[in-house]
Amino acid sequence: MSRRPTRDSDPLAELGVPFQYLYAEGWGMVSGAYGRVLRPRCIEELRLVVATCGAEGIPMAFRGAGRSYGDASHSDRGVMIDISGVNQILAFDPETGIVDAQAGVTIEQLWKYLLPRSHWPAVVPGTMAPTLAGVTSMNVHGKNNFKVGATGDQIEDLDLLLPNGELITVGRESNERLFRGVVGGLGQLGCITRVRMKTKRVHSGRLKVGALSAGNLAEMMEHMRTWHSDADYLVGWVDCFAAGERTGRGLTHVAWHLKSGEDPHGGETLTVPYQELPSSILGFPKSEVWRPLRVLNRDRGMRWLNGLKHFMGKREAKKDPYLQSHAGFNFLLDYVPNWKFAYGRKPGHGLIQYQPFLPDEVAHDVLVDLLGMCQDAGHVSYLGVLKRHRPDDYLLTHALDGWSLALDFKVHPENRGRLWSLCDAMTQKVLDAGGKFYFAKDLVLGAGATKRFLPPKDLKAFLKLKGEMDPDGLLQTDQTRRVLDPLGDPYDPPLTHF
Repeated sequence: MSRRPTRDSDPLAELGVPFQYLYAEGWGMVSGAYGRVLRPRCIEELRLVVATCGAEGIPMAFRGAGRSYGDASHSDRGVMIDISGVNQILAFDPETGIVDAQAGVTIEQLWKYLLPRSHWPAVVPGTMAPTLAGVTSMNVHGKNNFKVGATGDQIEDLDLLLPNGELITVGRESNERLFRGVVGGLGQLGCITRVRMKTKRVHSGRLKVGALSAGNLAEMMEHMRTWHSDADYLVGWVDCFAAGERTGRGLTHVAWHLKSGEDPHGGETLTVPYQELPSSILGFPKSEVWRPLRVLNRDRGMRWLNGLKHFMGKREAKKDPYLQSHAGFNFLLDYVPNWKFAYGRKPGHGLIQYQPFLPDEVAHDVLVDLLGMCQDAGHVSYLGVLKRHRPDDYLLTHALDGWSLALDFKVHPENRGRLWSLCDAMTQKVLDAGGKFYFAKDLVLGAGATKRFLPPKDLKAFLKLKGEMDPDGLLQTDQTRRVLDPLGDPYDPPLTHF
């Protein structure tokens, strides 16, 4: 546990920047760290905090909305710096669709600014809560990854604050080497303070959405292959309880942007009020829906719920395509605020997400094996989400020409050891098949796995950049010490304040 300062002089307190001592938690609630969290309110305060930490040799972990499932945004060493207060949209060019914004701007703030101006973020995750710094540091992808790539592919340039207080601009073309390291670089080369990125021109606040029911994983993957060249978005829901010939059954959703003039109510739908998610679900205020979900949040209840969803999905697939708001289609995780509480609110209770990425040619067989391993071990995922991906060239990338399956697992003190053992066995199978992993979702990988799935030349290039940008190893999180440390510098300078 972190210790409070014992020195007579506290250089961070003297800065006048707000801070608290608190327990900063990963979004899945099964990891966290107690320590000092500083909350700079502007870029000037952020530069002051980082420069002071650099001069004093204080380790730093950057934190935005804290929406990574695991330990990517907390640290029990040094301080945590919350950048969410540096959140101004600086400029927008409606002709090019380029937006310039500070890194604490959230996806919610961004889309609410863009949509009335007939634009939408080119890439969004399943929740609108993350910050631009967060989605850039993890190179977050969306349901259109196969079509447009991940967050990094939309970025023109960004500002990076180094541990010595220097602020530099990193461009895709002007500094390609560093750019490839910062995007998806886990915040380990500096603090991202500003992002200039492309957005998508839209003519309506709605998408055309169709559904296809699949009897097994092979059928679902074939649906996606069929629509791959035509669709704007593709995502599959998988019933992880189904076994045998039904393994991987579920529902595929395909969506398209509407063309100019295709939506007679396009102007009306390009408003923030039109996009608001429903305030209640089945008569329950949505802020309380997690409570009845908690009753179902066990194997028997979730088996029944997945079966019901599959039945309803077959009915939905018989209907014609329908229109749905951008927010309604993209931000499914925001329909039920704090849905994670259904997994338990006691210490040691929560969830992890395990998301392997597999090359196209082996994905089906390996994913079927993984689902079987979960069933045999008695750790069935309560939610499975299948996506199609394309490769990119960032140094710590998880992307490849293939597929991912995101699996949500319930965690409690009694099952944690067995669940981690299952994840380790699945990881070996994924790595043997040439697969990769996504650090934004990870809480179970070790440095040995990282070394296997990252190309040696890319890992070496990243560690070299780390030595150049952060020579004293001050930028570190609980995650980076777990997944990177044994590969290079230990990033473990002596503590002077905690």
